[in-house]
Amino acid sequence: MKEIVFTGFPGFIASQLIRKFAADVAQVTAIVLPSERWKAEQEAARIQVETGSEPIRLIEGDITKAGLGLSQKDRAEFAGKKIIFWHLAAIYDLAVPRKLAWKVNVDGTKNVNDFVKELPSLERYMYFSTAYVAGMREGCLLENELIRPDKFKNFYEETKFEAEVLVNQMKKMLPVTIIRPGIVRGHSKTGQTVKFDGPYFFLNLIDRASKLPVIPYIGHSTAYINVVPVDYIIEASAYLSTLKEAEGKTVHLTDPHPHPVEEVYRSMVFHMTGKIPKNRIPHKLAAASLALSPVRKLLGVEAETLDYLTWHASFDTRIAESLLSGSGICCADFLETMPEMVSFYQRHKKDKKRHVAIH
Repeated sequence: MKEIVFTGFPGFIASQLIRKFAADVAQVTAIVLPSERWKAEQEAARIQVETGSEPIRLIEGDITKAGLGLSQKDRAEFAGKKIIFWHLAAIYDLAVPRKLAWKVNVDGTKNVNDFVKELPSLERYMYFSTAYVAGMREGCLLENELIRPDKFKNFYEETKFEAEVLVNQMKKMLPVTIIRPGIVRGHSKTGQTVKFDGPYFFLNLIDRASKLPVIPYIGHSTAYINVVPVDYIIEASAYLSTLKEAEGKTVHLTDPHPHPVEEVYRSMVFHMTGKIPKNRIPHKLAAASLALSPVRKLLGVEAETLDYLTWHASFDTRIAESLLSGSGICCADFLETMPEMVSFYQRHKKDKKRHVAIH
């Protein structure tokens, strides 16, 4: 009997992956924090209704504890089963304090590594890292590189790098696939997302500025931004989880044809307001303004977002493209699908549950 096991449920990507698998797999199990139990039950019920699947098994645990905090009875449930284990639980907040990020992202991943090592019939260990483990390194970033940068933009990047180092070492003994997504946005066709963070911070800013006679550019950037729709992440990673050739590989699930930051910003402004941005706020002034908590909260933007506007790097995707060749899975163009993203945001921008707390 095959079982697919997840950490990170009921988070957005884990929830979408479970939707993908639920109807076709005999048993889907999610290890959930006790504090997330009610929310997980609601999401699991929705998935069951939508897919007609068997009930999703929810077991309480905590990746920051040895043995993932599972009971002996729950651990025994995995014995004798062929398992694909997906580790997505992490703190994805760019403004996360270092101590908390380390506890969840690094120590938590070490605990998951120790747990999967003891599974007798592990078919694949799918680990979700991030393309931004590169920190401040610039130029062309390769999938088969894991080079410690001189500096990271934030503690999220630093702790995800340290966690990937630990998982990368597991390739010597287990069938591991490491997924490095770019900045994830909502579904390319529906725009659906559960959380307005990442590129949505710019939509927050534009929404606040929409009544101004002129909406300015933020600084001057010649950098490119790599944003990928969640449906590409789901389809590609699900496909790779059963592809033998993906064992032992690290894969950039990034946009192979990203757009310049200013082109993306201009498109966002146009689709949000019908205007074209004019004039510029100097980058230093924007950074000084966002250093103030009241300004960040007023605009709905984390200060760390600015670091990605002037970062000159590109993600090589040759391994991803080779593995996905013939699957028909490809990344939708960001600008072409911008209307769906903006439309969903406009319809749901007053839903406070979708907005992340600004520090």
